[in-house]
Amino acid sequence: MGSSMRVVASDRHRGHAPLAEIESSGLQPPFEHPGRADAIHRALAADDHFSIVEPTTFDTNAIEAVHDPGLVRFLERAWADYQVRHPGTHDVVPDVFAMPGLMDGIGPFPERALVDHELGRWCFETTTPLTEGTYDAARSAVDIALTATDAVLAGDRVAYGLCRPPGHHAPTGLYGGYCFFNNAAIAAHHIASTTGTKVTVLDVDYHHGNGTQQIFYRRDDVQYVSLHGDPARAYPYVTGFADEQGAGRGAGSNFNAPLAAGTDDDEYLAALAGACEVISAFAPGVLIVSLGVDTFHDDPISDLAITSDGFRRQGELVSRLALPTVVLQEGGYDVDALGDNVRQFLLGATTRD
Repeated sequence: MGSSMRVVASDRHRGHAPLAEIESSGLQPPFEHPGRADAIHRALAADDHFSIVEPTTFDTNAIEAVHDPGLVRFLERAWADYQVRHPGTHDVVPDVFAMPGLMDGIGPFPERALVDHELGRWCFETTTPLTEGTYDAARSAVDIALTATDAVLAGDRVAYGLCRPPGHHAPTGLYGGYCFFNNAAIAAHHIASTTGTKVTVLDVDYHHGNGTQQIFYRRDDVQYVSLHGDPARAYPYVTGFADEQGAGRGAGSNFNAPLAAGTDDDEYLAALAGACEVISAFAPGVLIVSLGVDTFHDDPISDLAITSDGFRRQGELVSRLALPTVVLQEGGYDVDALGDNVRQFLLGATTRD
């Protein structure tokens, strides 16, 4: 690869193409759409610091090591099953969510084959429609993550996976938050389970990665470190508070840094420096960065104030950890600036002192 960074990407992501999403009680064009990954691809393809390669195809074993196999089977067939009852439906979303209170005092939810019931069992919110190509796109995102991971395990200092759909909101047995399979968690477990090396997932997306936290909350071989908008005001609202520090064997292996609205480059870098100290104390062998650039000052669904130069500075600070590093794409919704913001972080991440 010479001095260029390996970028793993696939156009299979375009199969996941919702027409709309329900967010903040409104029906609107989706913020998470194929144009996001295409914009990043164009920016990196135009820069000879990067070499773009196709992913290897993997089976579902690495996914099912992290996720409930029932979720995998459901996502594989859900859109087609829905067409039998509701033909011609482009975007598939639940009508009913299987909340525990529905069966309070009655008993557990019975197993049902009806897709209308299963949607509300496996999906936890309203912004994440299934489309005809969603499952294949989600599988391709995992292929990208694992291919980038294997490149780093084989000796690349840094590799980038252009994952779409993103993954960090997907817990063990649910999908939502634009996420179906947790790409970073799958990669982290793959490293920890096959090499015995401790792994840190550093999440710099604006939104807390509730899924990644849930998956590793009771484990001591994978550390989760997240900087994000304070969940007192920011999605996903229910997780990401500073007092969530892990439990059982994982006590002390979870670190959340909630950020105030308007946090700028210098303030963010100070918080990131503190997070890097936490990572160094854990002493992982490999670092995975869940890269969200929705902290950008013009991002349409966030309220921080990071500049493009701030992303480069973030990458430079992460590079000083001197760890083999897998960078996997999460959020970022200002499409005009998205490609350059990702490029700036990656250029910073290749900096050597």
